[in-house]
Amino acid sequence: PDVLVVQGSDGGGHGLQHSASIVSLVPEVIDQLSAETSVIPNGPIKPKIVAAGGLVDGRGVAAALTLGAEGVVMGTRFLASLEVSIPKGYQQAILDASDGGVHTIRSAVYDRVRGLLRWPPKYSPRGIVNETHRDFVTGKVTEQENYDLYQDALKRGNPGYGPNGRLATFAGTAVGLVRKILPAGEIVRRS
Repeated sequence: PDVLVVQGSDGGGHGLQHSASIVSLVPEVIDQLSAETSVIPNGPIKPKIVAAGGLVDGRGVAAALTLGAEGVVMGTRFLASLEVSIPKGYQQAILDASDGGVHTIRSAVYDRVRGLLRWPPKYSPRGIVNETHRDFVTGKVTEQENYDLYQDALKRGNPGYGPNGRLATFAGTAVGLVRKILPAGEIVRRS
């Protein structure tokens, strides 16, 4: 490959249930690739490393580059861009979130309520902890009841997002640093 995206545990959306943050993962991957002796006719294979997971501003970008990455992915940050095509309730939940280390969780509950059963068990999405997750893990609802409540929330739309909603609001742990909707170009310039 020409590029290898290395997503750490802080990333939103789907990722490994158990994984390392980019702080150790990026250097470990770079070291492993440097140790490899795979050779193609024109020389060794050495893809560009792009870090993902927990990066939403220039400080995170600088840290990732210091770790040896040659680029970054800032998925959660772009959920608060003018150009993103997500429901306004989802976008507002991103802006309202705080302390993503506490208020997000990686859980397959969000896949089950959406009827997505094809992901292997070692992968699950990270999202803002909400009623769907809390009610299920505390035993307040069965899996079927949770699914039905989720479907009802879908019909209501925007109010269903965020910590007091039921809809999956995928975001990384750096979500608490996202405070303003900006044009994508401005997000890139500020990073």
